[in-house]
Amino acid sequence: MPKEVFGADYPFLHDLQLMSADEIVQIARSFVELGVTKIRLTGGEPLLRKDLTEIVRRLKSEVGLPEVALTTNGWLLGRYAEALRDAGLDRLNVSVDSLAAETAGKMNGLGLDSRKVLAAIDEASALGLPIKINTAVRRGINDHEVEDLAAYFRERGQTLRFIEFMDVGNTNGWNAEEVVPAQEIVSRINARWPIEPVEPAYRGEVAARYRYTDGSGEIGIIASITEPFCKDCHRARLSVNGRLHTCLFSSLGWDVLAELRKGADQEALTLYISNIWSGRVDRYSDERADQALTGQKSDKPEMSYLGG
Repeated sequence: MPKEVFGADYPFLHDLQLMSADEIVQIARSFVELGVTKIRLTGGEPLLRKDLTEIVRRLKSEVGLPEVALTTNGWLLGRYAEALRDAGLDRLNVSVDSLAAETAGKMNGLGLDSRKVLAAIDEASALGLPIKINTAVRRGINDHEVEDLAAYFRERGQTLRFIEFMDVGNTNGWNAEEVVPAQEIVSRINARWPIEPVEPAYRGEVAARYRYTDGSGEIGIIASITEPFCKDCHRARLSVNGRLHTCLFSSLGWDVLAELRKGADQEALTLYISNIWSGRVDRYSDERADQALTGQKSDKPEMSYLGG
């Protein structure tokens, strides 16, 4: 979250505007009734929420979710990894944009040292938590580290997923020249360690998967800029203030929390969510290419608000 935008005087949401743990659990229960089998807790930074481990526990034990995952920048992971495992967390995704402290600090905008994050990843892995690594690649900033990052996590048996620099939100200074296309990354990795495509684990999987032919694990590529995947997307996103977004790039959100606070019971809430989903017509990632050609700009929610 850029300091020049989200400084000390920024009007952040108040606690009463946010979903409580009880409300998260009730909304999640409606999604499960509609067939959802996986919920990912993301941010902003989810580990800043003091009741996060309790939310994980309740999603597993009360809602009965088969899979609860967490995406984090890893800064507080060392403090909470054991509690998250004990609460029933199934898997972790940790953001690591650079192995070098200075470059990592530039990428995260806060000067956070990647060495602390890397140590926390090792601790969480030793606890038995399955971990994937997310790396956003920006030309001229960290693209020279593609092979080094691959080597580091390949040695540890952890899947590294490279993410094209996305034009999400309005504050990340996105420009097309900083995008390193997925196929360039694949070619560079393949030149060092031969890789081959792997079939998706499920329909709508956003990462294209490649395995090392020597059996040393795999990498993933998320190419939402050069290869949009709108037609197979089946992800819903619930913001921290309870608005349901049917696309990461859509500024429109449906106020599920307001519906709940107006007195909707579980059945009514489930029907409300079902009607939103069945009526969606999103193809914002496809449309974005057209907007770029015409120079159009549109408001998009920040990643710190909506998550990845």
